[in-house]
Amino acid sequence: MAYPYRVVLTEAQRAELRGLVGSGTAPARTLTRARILLKADHADGGPGWSDAAIAGALDVNPSTVLRVRRQLSTQGLRATLERKRPDRVYERALGGEQEARLIAIACSETPAGADHWSLRLLADELVRLEVVTTISHETVRQTLKKTKSSPGSWSSGV
Repeated sequence: MAYPYRVVLTEAQRAELRGLVGSGTAPARTLTRARILLKADHADGGPGWSDAAIAGALDVNPSTVLRVRRQLSTQGLRATLERKRPDRVYERALGGEQEARLIAIACSETPAGADHWSLRLLADELVRLEVVTTISHETVRQTLKKTKSSPGSWSSGV
């Protein structure tokens, strides 16, 4: 069968992939991709397995095998093995001053009728004081979790 993205590894590449798989210390995704490339190698001395055979032997989807083949031919061995960093950059929901206000509120007296600050009460208080326009209780939880001063009495208010 003719493959649009035929894998032909050099002896040096093959040795590098075998060493990587043999050591077993790389991330599982990297090891799986290395195994796919070794099985798909159509160079002299390479097994040259079909996508279906590789998918069955390595317990991956045939489209994964095709993607690995395509990435090797278009981007090279390094890019195929290494994990791509995400393109997205997430803006922080709370800045440093806003986090400080949250902690100050959490350490202050509890509101009337409540025996402790719940995450939902803290979120509502931040909005009421116009520290932020909107905020979820989950963001409050994650922010307080990052600080070492967070008491163990936070409640999700669910």
